[in-house]
Amino acid sequence: MRKLGIMGGTFDPIHYGHLVTAEGARDELALDKVIFVPAGKPPHKPGHDIADSGDRYKMTGLAIASNVFFEISSIEIDRPGPSYTIDTIQTVTDLYPGAEIYFITGADAVLDIITWKNVGKLLSMCYFVAASRPGYHLDELWEKVGAFIQYPKKKIFNMEVPALAISSTDIRRRVREGKTIKYLLPEPVEDYIAKHKLYGC
Repeated sequence: MRKLGIMGGTFDPIHYGHLVTAEGARDELALDKVIFVPAGKPPHKPGHDIADSGDRYKMTGLAIASNVFFEISSIEIDRPGPSYTIDTIQTVTDLYPGAEIYFITGADAVLDIITWKNVGKLLSMCYFVAASRPGYHLDELWEKVGAFIQYPKKKIFNMEVPALAISSTDIRRRVREGKTIKYLLPEPVEDYIAKHKLYGC
């Protein structure tokens, strides 16, 4: 049985926190590969000014190019309407029948899981990897998810990632303020942002 990681996110822009999280999950859970899925129209960010999906897709591709275990998919970008996780997991399930699927995201995002579309079905279809900063407490998460499944700790894996101190929001702010973003994200992504004048640079 194949074990696939799905790394979902807006990736606006992708940075080392995302990459360290994906590689850590791949290694710790013995995943065959991790598929990065940039969001098309994130339903949790209505009205937010985010970079064009094509730019976010290209930056993600540049960031993961050197890792043979990483792939990128445009399934959310290609699909019309909001990018719901349940639809993405269903598509991956159809593409890889019988595979064990691990959806990798931040613990903060998983805390909002009760607001996600068809959360009960979603939790039955895949495992979750909740990436958190060291010292982050997940008591609230277990309590919320416990309302949907009997053994939440068997469906959601917590993984501490020191690099999560890096954030896309901070990178965009630094670009707007003319501050350096070197070593916060891969150099090809930094060059892409400068070349295409993203985030007000």
